[in-house]
Amino acid sequence: MPTPAASANPSVPPWRLWLIWGVGVAAYVLSITNRTSLSAVGVDAAVRFDADASTLSMFAVIQLAVYGGMQIPVGVLLDRFGARPVITAGMALMAIGQAVLAFAPDVGWAIVARMLLGAGDAAVFPSVLRVVAVWFPARQAPFLVQMTGILGQVGQLAAIFPLAALLHATSWTIAFGSLAGLGVLFTILTFAVIRNRPPDRAEDVSVDTETGAIQVVRSSIDFREGFRQSWAHPATRLAFWSHFTTPFSGTAFMLLWGFPFLTVGEGLTPPVASLVFSVYVVFGILSGPVIGALSSRHPQRRSRMLVLPIIGLQALVWLIVIAWPGPAPLWLLFVLVFAMSTGGPASMIGFDHARTFNPAHRLSTATGIVNVGGFLAALLAILFIGLAMDAQGAGTPDTYTLEAFRIAFLTQVPLWVLGATFIVVERRRTRVHIGLEEPRARRRRRGIAAAGDSPGDELPLD
Repeated sequence: MPTPAASANPSVPPWRLWLIWGVGVAAYVLSITNRTSLSAVGVDAAVRFDADASTLSMFAVIQLAVYGGMQIPVGVLLDRFGARPVITAGMALMAIGQAVLAFAPDVGWAIVARMLLGAGDAAVFPSVLRVVAVWFPARQAPFLVQMTGILGQVGQLAAIFPLAALLHATSWTIAFGSLAGLGVLFTILTFAVIRNRPPDRAEDVSVDTETGAIQVVRSSIDFREGFRQSWAHPATRLAFWSHFTTPFSGTAFMLLWGFPFLTVGEGLTPPVASLVFSVYVVFGILSGPVIGALSSRHPQRRSRMLVLPIIGLQALVWLIVIAWPGPAPLWLLFVLVFAMSTGGPASMIGFDHARTFNPAHRLSTATGIVNVGGFLAALLAILFIGLAMDAQGAGTPDTYTLEAFRIAFLTQVPLWVLGATFIVVERRRTRVHIGLEEPRARRRRRGIAAAGDSPGDELPLD
């Protein structure tokens, strides 16, 4: 395999390509750490801000809502200004957000901090993808995108172990102030290292090294028209509901409710709960390539062979944990996090649907629609769990109980049912749309014609 430098950018030494990508990936790791920074310290946050379960949910809900709402604006900014200023601004916003959270005196300021985090986080991953598209050969891009996503999950481990240990060894202000300091460092580092394009190019372009084709990299088009056309395609809706349904349980668990459930509800010690969180991340890293390989080998059976079974697995294991008499054994909790960890890789199938069936000029709009699906479901799950805890009178850490958590986690079931139903419906519509299946009315008419007693029984095929 030729080196990236030799095949894509002869004037750029290989070490510079990998340095730029490496800094971008490191920035993404930090953004994941920032995103999940409340996962292992949710109980501490509830105590610090005297927040009930619904208010604690709002921290994550608002953060995810801002993240989702910024997807299209980030694409527009990337088109106009390139990756360097956008990722730098994203890191700066997250640094400010963590600094505000470090000194926040009340819930209002804490919510402002999480909004800043959501806005900054939204800028990082698309910027790294743009760096990959502009600096590396087109044939290497899929692998590097996959590696970016896998390596980024290391940020969850940083939020589980070092951050929680630092907070409990020092104070809230020092722990989150340290994250703010890292954000400042990476604001400077991304601005110093990352460039919009190689020095020999006047535009952000990607090069197909097999054909020699050069294509200008675009992240968005006219939003209203692009949204209408993208949503009109059943494959985009199939992708939306696939991404809506598969990852939300794991996101809600890792982002906010998992640690309180494991420690206060299931009675695990914080170190053991951290181990369960770590196993979730490791399982996700290991299952990603397997699910990706199966998806690429069976592109016409991805929903039936992967997406729907993974949804069913998550729901089944959750129901077993909820119905278990008393605290669940540790092995069952490992099975639970394994089931949830498959949701992230399975959700990437939604992006495969969008990429396969949408033309290049509206691919980013379709991708944005798909991405919103997963975060919409996650914020609904987080909110519903918090509301269910409050409704049972278990809104604060002192009143959390295993029974309350069990009932609260049942609120995930309607989201699974809703998503799975639409996956089945839109899968069929997609297959009809691309000619793999005939509409039911046409098949029914053919069946009537075949079973008819006379030619007069045959119905016309319109």
